[in-house]
Parts: sequence; structure tokens; C-alpha cells
Amino acid sequence: METKNILIKNATLIADEIKKSSILIENDEIVEISNDLKFNDADEVIDASGKLVIPGLVNTHTHLSMTLMRGLADDMPLDTWLNDHIWPAEAELNGDYCYAGALLACAEMIKSGTTCFNDMYFFMDHVAKAVDESGMRGVLSHGMIDFGDETKRKNEFKETRRIIDKCHNSADGRIKVAYGPHSPYTCSQELLEEVKKEANKSGHRIHIHVSETQKEVSDSLESKGKRPFEYLSEIGFLGEEVTAAHAVWLSEDEISLIKNSQTKISHNPSSNMKLASGIAPVSKLLAEGASVSIGTDGTASNNNLDILEEMKITSLLQKVNTLDPSVLPAKEVYEMATINGAAAIGLEADIGTIEVGKKADMALLDIKTIRMTPFRNPMSHLVYSAQGGDVDTVICNGEVLMENKKLLTIDEAMVIEMAQNAAEEMLTKKAD
Repeated sequence: METKNILIKNATLIADEIKKSSILIENDEIVEISNDLKFNDADEVIDASGKLVIPGLVNTHTHLSMTLMRGLADDMPLDTWLNDHIWPAEAELNGDYCYAGALLACAEMIKSGTTCFNDMYFFMDHVAKAVDESGMRGVLSHGMIDFGDETKRKNEFKETRRIIDKCHNSADGRIKVAYGPHSPYTCSQELLEEVKKEANKSGHRIHIHVSETQKEVSDSLESKGKRPFEYLSEIGFLGEEVTAAHAVWLSEDEISLIKNSQTKISHNPSSNMKLASGIAPVSKLLAEGASVSIGTDGTASNNNLDILEEMKITSLLQKVNTLDPSVLPAKEVYEMATINGAAAIGLEADIGTIEVGKKADMALLDIKTIRMTPFRNPMSHLVYSAQGGDVDTVICNGEVLMENKKLLTIDEAMVIEMAQNAAEEMLTKKAD
């Protein structure tokens, strides 16, 4: 294979420290970071003067194809939102719709600096096609729901194994597949135990929703005599390969269970606020040494996929909830969106920081903008001032996905029209 080099020069780099540097990328890897990097044979040179270079952001809880449901069901509680609006719409989904929605989501994430995500949804081979074309990195899982029905359970495992066989390690290794049991209240104990057994045997990760609402906790106490994380611990489900989204309603004992089992938590502040689910005890989890990252959730409950925006909300929500302005400072939130995100999907050895030997996943933000001026504190500006629209260039796996704010792997106008048509067609069917 012919070697391809990209030289990024004159960058303000957020790495182990904030410094001026140049970065040399060879194929998919960072091979040199230096103040006086002299390399004259690069296939492409990107002048990063006036740019802040950060690791590609990691969104650890998404439902990509739900972009088609953006704005469909706002301002209502989770139960009503799911039962009366989202699940009826999802009954009309097909592979083509999920492809269109996923491609739209990839475009949105690239434009706001995200290079990697952790997704759970349906028709995941069609989602994988969109991810492959976009050039992004992602962990995909088929959302498994059996409601205690043995036939459904067998079908969910059949579909999950199909997606693993077809998609795991595809797209030059950018796509991984995980198990995706939806939640303790939609999945039987048999399903959860079988997922854990199979995942442990094969080395795949697990992605699940846990303790999103008070109702979920009270229902669990009523039906199982235990809170959700207590129940999952009792059946041996928790572990370092598990990423649990939400974790809003936690007891002190559950926080200890999460920490001791090394279960990863994906915090989704905008979704939790919009659905009035509550405020996750993120500062407590972090203080106890638990690993917490950031997710947007789907666009039906957010309504965007901008992790830069989510970083600011993450910090501010903890500050106002604890009445302590020193809680969750900018650097800690930045780590949640980068290296903690990488750890949540088992990729911390490959991504999440900019350093030699890691994959070339990074975003360049324009600092010569009104809201980034005066530019004096890069970490502060990144977390509290920047927005997705400040992202100028995005690289994933050594491929430039966006340059000078122009998408290179996705036809933006085409995907907007395709997704609009898919959404209208799907909702017309739902109405019928």
C-alpha cells in the first residue's frame, strides 16, 4: 500500500499540555508531533494557523437514524414520548430510512467535530453502510428487546449475530459491533445473562440504557426488589465492557457498584433535561473514580448531535445542581468528551488523545471568530465558548472528512434532501 502523509503545521494543540506544534500523519496514524517538524514531502499540508487542534470528539450514546424524528415529539414525558410517538414511528422504519437518517447524523457529527460514536438502533448493516461512506469511526449495536418472549429473544440474538458477522471490523477496522440489550425493563433476565455470556466469550462490548427515570427505578424495586444497577450486579451483568447510558437515579451503593465493576457511564444531559428525567450525579461518580463520558442520545430527545454544546451543558448542570461553581472544571469535561469517551468503547489505546502512535482522529477549530476572541484560555474557550459551527477541519483514521467547513465524504445537499424525503415518507405511513 502506498504511504500517504498529511502535515498539519502551526497548530495550537491540546495534548498533554497546550502548545504550538506541527503534526505528521502517515496513513491512519500520528507519527510525529514537534515544534520544528521539517517534512517536505507531504501529500497534503494543512496550515493550522489560527486553529485549535483537539482529538476527535467521542459521542458515547446515540441513535443515529433518529435524526428522521427530530422535532417529532417535544415537551412530553419519556413514557408518553416512547409509547405514543417514537415506537409507532419506529414501526415504519426500514433499511433505506435508517441509512438516510444515519448519513444525515454522520454529516452533523463531522461538522461539529465528532469522529467516533457508540450507536444503538435497528437495521444496523444499513447504518454501517452510511458510517463506512462517511469515513467516521463507530461502535454499532442492534437494540435488543424481548419483553420476556422467547421467540423474540431468539430473533434478537439472530439479528445481533448477523450484524456482528457482517459488520464487525469492517470499513478498514473503523466499525466495531457491540451487543445492545435495550434496558433492564425491556429485556428479560435470560436475554441479559446470555448477552453477558456471549460478549465475554467473543470480546465484544455491551451498550445498554439504565436508570434513566424515577419510574424505571420504582418499577424495578416493585418487580425485582432491587434498583436497576443492583439487579444487574446481582445477575453478574456489570463490568468494564459495559457502557450504561443515563444512570440518572443512583443510590450511594449503586455508585460503588459502578465504580467497583468498572462499568462505563454515558452521561446525556440535554436529553435528560428535555425529557425531565433528572440530573445524573456525575460529579459524585467522578469523585468516586468511575469512568463517565458524554453522549447526546438521539435527536428526537436532544435535538442535535453537537458534543461541544453538550460539554458546556454537562459542566453547567453539575455546577447549578451542587451549587458549587468549582465542580466539573473545563479540563475534566474535555476529558469526558475525549479520552473517557474512548475508554467507554474500549478504544482508549487508539483514540481520545493526540499522541504519537495513536490513530489520526482530530478536529481543527477556528479561533479567529467573535466568540473565541480574545483567545487567552484554550481549554475554557473550547468548553464554554465554542460551538459546532466553529469546527473547520475534521480528520478520522488519517482521512480528511471536512476541510474549510466543507464536507468531503458526504454530499451535504444530497443527504439533506434524502433525509427530508425519508422522514416525510415514514411519517406519512405512520399517519396511515
